[in-house]
Amino acid sequence: MKKIVEYRKLLDVTKAATLKELKTIYRNSMKDCHPDTAATAEETIAAEDKSKAIIEAYHFLVSIAPETAEKNQVEYTKTTSTSGILDFYMENQALYINFVDGSCYEYFGVPKPIYIKMVNAESPARFARRHIYGTYLYRSAVKIVANAE
Repeated sequence: MKKIVEYRKLLDVTKAATLKELKTIYRNSMKDCHPDTAATAEETIAAEDKSKAIIEAYHFLVSIAPETAEKNQVEYTKTTSTSGILDFYMENQALYINFVDGSCYEYFGVPKPIYIKMVNAESPARFARRHIYGTYLYRSAVKIVANAE
């Protein structure tokens, strides 16, 4: 959750920002700190660092936006209701769940005690359906290549 707050602060957006607003703010921010507009080498380096941070923040906030979640709802629902859990782990205050179908979702704000209960649950998949999937903010993390040779 800390990462989300920092990214929103960097772009100066609220929780309710739409994708269109994010895009406009992103473009304006990139115009203001583009490395090509810097006069000195030091300013160029600072502008590059700031632009990288802005790009990362923009892509992250787009991935967790309600409009993005709504767009991917069918795939998410199919995965969480029909595909088993291959693996799950906690890292950097986020819960990652890898599914048998190759999908991976990252859940934010999951407390450590909930994760421990999931680890100790008789069926982690059933626990996740009841306590994780509809409760916490998520985004698609990775599409694992199933047919790696």
